[in-house]
Amino acid sequence: MYRLVLVLALVTPGTGGPGCPAACRCEADGSHWRTRCVDAGLTGLPRNISASTTFLELSMNNLHTLPEGSFSKLHLIKELRLAGNGLTRVPKNAFAGLENLQVLTLHNNDLKRIPSEALRNLRNLLSLRLDANSIFRVPTKSFRGLRSLHHLWLDDNRLRQVPVAALAGLTALQAVTFALNNITHIPKRAFHTLRHLLVLHLHDNQIHFVAERCFHGLHNLETLDMSSNRLQTFPAAIRALRRLREISLHRNNIRAIPEYAFVGNPSLEIIKIHNNPVRSVGRTSFQELPELLTLSLSGTADVASFPDFTGTTNVETLTITETHISALPSSMCEDLPNLRQLDLSHNQIQFLPNFTSCRKIQKIDLRHNLIHEIRAGTFQKMSDLRYLDLTSNRLSSLPLGHLQTLTHVRLAGNPELTEPLPLHLLPNLRRPTL
Repeated sequence: MYRLVLVLALVTPGTGGPGCPAACRCEADGSHWRTRCVDAGLTGLPRNISASTTFLELSMNNLHTLPEGSFSKLHLIKELRLAGNGLTRVPKNAFAGLENLQVLTLHNNDLKRIPSEALRNLRNLLSLRLDANSIFRVPTKSFRGLRSLHHLWLDDNRLRQVPVAALAGLTALQAVTFALNNITHIPKRAFHTLRHLLVLHLHDNQIHFVAERCFHGLHNLETLDMSSNRLQTFPAAIRALRRLREISLHRNNIRAIPEYAFVGNPSLEIIKIHNNPVRSVGRTSFQELPELLTLSLSGTADVASFPDFTGTTNVETLTITETHISALPSSMCEDLPNLRQLDLSHNQIQFLPNFTSCRKIQKIDLRHNLIHEIRAGTFQKMSDLRYLDLTSNRLSSLPLGHLQTLTHVRLAGNPELTEPLPLHLLPNLRRPTL
């Protein structure tokens, strides 16, 4: 019986050697090299880089400019990292010879323009990072020739609008982020050629207007993040996104969630719409979403009724906080039998329904409500419940005899609750709080 032993040759920093500059760390990858020259104080490209290098990292140095033809003899490089160098420009032929390049990172530099001429011949490029620069506009021909591009980062720049024309030729794009810019609106057909796009990040902008057909053509989009913007009305344009799985609309100024808000999104699994000044929620807003697993709705001070979840039976994590909800429907657990985590803190709830049908639930947060009574059978047969928070309510008694699985109970802020916890009935309790 023979044992195959793989030995990786490692050249430590400062030793140099064939194909490894003195300021770099190199390691063999089969017959090729991976070379890292990170935070090495370089002001120019290191010499003696092996022509067999497939991975080259030059991040966190002082390479303020790249000479033309810098990498012309390094034809095998597949990944080139140039982040954090203070680059202000990339000349036309800086990447000449890198016909096999698949990943290029130029983030955390001082670029004010897209180095379009330098990028033009990178036909095999799959991933391009231009985030955390000072780019303020993206001309039409910025990405011409990047037919294979799958991932594009343009977040944390100075963009004021979505570069619709520049995106049109990136038909293979799967993920793009425009977060942390100054974009104010999404025009119609902004992404109409991106039929393979799966992820779109638009969070932390100044978006206040969304055109009716702005998402037209995004037939496969699964994740949309528009959180931390200035939306005042619910973006009805999302109804075109039939395969959407996750939507983030939190931290906006949305005032109402309309009837059938997500009627065009039957595949939704996650909805985040907390921290909006919502004054009304339609009775049908969250109905008929059979795939929904997580819903987060909070900061809706004018909402007084618990949502209707007809046809939405698979929710596992439900957060509805900071509302004026005073009562829960008696059928809540029958309607939501798969609940595992329930956060109803900071509401006006006075009475609790029977939770017996919530047999999968593990955590219940009811702190800061107006609950003054819990009946003996309220939490009966809940064999998975581990965490129960009833802080700051109006309880005078708490029957916990059926909750042998509890590990955490929080009861502070119930001044009339004077009876000690029956610790002999709670063998797994770790941190009783009175």
